Amino acid sequence: MLILAGTPIGRVADASSRLGEVLASADVVAAEDTRRLRRLLGELGVEPSGRVVSYFEGNEERRTTELLDELRAGATVVVVTDAGMPSVSDPGYRLVAAAVEADVPVTAVPGPSAVLTALAVSGLPVDRFCFEGFLPRKAGERGRRLAELSGEPRTMVFFESPHRTEATLRDMATAWGDDRPAAVCRELTKTYEEVRRGGVRELAEWCAGLEHGVRGEVTLVVSGAVAEQREYSADELAELVREAESGGLTRKDAIARVAEGTGARKKDVYAAAHR
Repeated sequence: MLILAGTPIGRVADASSRLGEVLASADVVAAEDTRRLRRLLGELGVEPSGRVVSYFEGNEERRTTELLDELRAGATVVVVTDAGMPSVSDPGYRLVAAAVEADVPVTAVPGPSAVLTALAVSGLPVDRFCFEGFLPRKAGERGRRLAELSGEPRTMVFFESPHRTEATLRDMATAWGDDRPAAVCRELTKTYEEVRRGGVRELAEWCAGLEHGVRGEVTLVVSGAVAEQREYSADELAELVREAESGGLTRKDAIARVAEGTGARKKDVYAAAHR
C-alpha cells in the first residue's frame, strides 16, 4: 500500500497521531529531505522500523521505479515531503500515477496544507478556487502566464519564493490592475506568521518597504476576475425573450431564462417583453 502522509507546515504540534503511527510502521519511508524527516521523527518521538530513502525532484523518476517494485512486492511505502501534502507542488504524483496503473492501493494520512490554510485566512472568496503552484521565474514567461489567467474568475493560490514576491506582485498589477484584491501569507502557523491584505500594487509597495525584504515561506492568494456587467437595451431583451419562446419556452420561463443569462432584473425583462 502507498500512503501519502501530510506533515506540519510550521508547528510540530499540528501533526496527527496517525502520522507518527505510519512513519513508525512503514516498510519504507520515502522523504523529500531525509535530514528534515529525521528531525521530525525526533520531535515526534518516533523510531521508524523500516528503511528511510530520499525521494526528491532530482531522483524522483528513478526512485519511483524502485518504490513501485517494493509496492508490488507487498510493502507499505509512506511518502512525506518537507511540509504539507505530497504531490501538491511536491514529489509524489509520479508514484501515485504508477501505483494506480499497477492496481496498488493508494491512501492518505491527511495533514496541514499551505494552500487551504492561506485560502482560509485570506479573507477572499473560497467557494471556488484554483491552485497555480509556482509561477515561472523569468519575467517574460511569468507575464505571459499571468496574461493567460487574466480572465480566471476563481480565487487563485500561488506559491512564491520570498525574493521574487515583490516582482510577482508588480507583474500581477501590470496584468490585472493595481487594485486586484490579494493576500500575502507568510510563515503560516509559525512564530512569525503574517497575513497582509490589499491590492496587488499596494502589497508590492509593502514588500519594497521592508528593511530586510520578504522572508520565510510565502503563499499568495489573489481574487479572481470579476466579469463586467453588460447593459442590454429593452429591444435586445425583448428579442432574447422572443428567441427563447420560439425554442418552446413559455413567456414566464423565457423571461426567467433571459434574466438569468443577461444579469438583467426580471422586472426589466418583463417590461421589455410586454411593450
